[in-house]
Amino acid sequence: MRYWFFFIMLFLNATSVVAQKYALKSIDSLYKEDQFYAGVTYNLLNKKPKSLNQTGFSLGFHVGFIKDMPINLKRNVAIGVGLGYATSAYNQNLFINQNTAGVFEYNTLSGGQSFTRNTFSNHVIEIPIEFRWRTSTPQNYAFWRVYTGFKLGYLLANSSKYEGDLGRVQLTNNPDFTALQYGLTLSAGYNTWNLYLYYALNPVFSQKVTLANKPLHINVIKIGLIFYIL
Repeated sequence: MRYWFFFIMLFLNATSVVAQKYALKSIDSLYKEDQFYAGVTYNLLNKKPKSLNQTGFSLGFHVGFIKDMPINLKRNVAIGVGLGYATSAYNQNLFINQNTAGVFEYNTLSGGQSFTRNTFSNHVIEIPIEFRWRTSTPQNYAFWRVYTGFKLGYLLANSSKYEGDLGRVQLTNNPDFTALQYGLTLSAGYNTWNLYLYYALNPVFSQKVTLANKPLHINVIKIGLIFYIL
């Protein structure tokens, strides 16, 4: 797999003078790591009011490609810039409805209101930017890594679904969800198994959204596993 990746990278950089020079060198001077990634997360809502609770298991998935650019001679320190896709779901008791005027309304479901499903989800295009440290060598396929960075995302689509005593409510493309998302990332581990953490720096909803006449400034924390492949 490492040799396959080497020839693909030469092809992608064929128009670059630097890449043409690299093509004449040995694989030791060219190796890079962790170009493709896939991860699964457990999604937490942070800074939520007391009346808002998560229910069930809220999952997220993310995949993408990162251009690994070593910045030292040993090639164990690098900068990574990539492009990815993420989808996340949040099971909770926040009831989102739309009135006859087209305005979205937000209320928490009380204990006496039974429901079988109440979730909102989103689909996001992401740009991860990472500072990468690892103990890799050209011959060592299993190594320690610590990658930390920043992730910028743009919301492609969102939906909320409710099924319960109040009937069935399904809404899409709610403009109250924050379109531009960004946060801090950290992944660390050995070989295949790597822990992943994402902490959102901005809220899920726009500043105008209120719950019980108070701003709803919840943000997201994602904890899970991430897998890297060449």
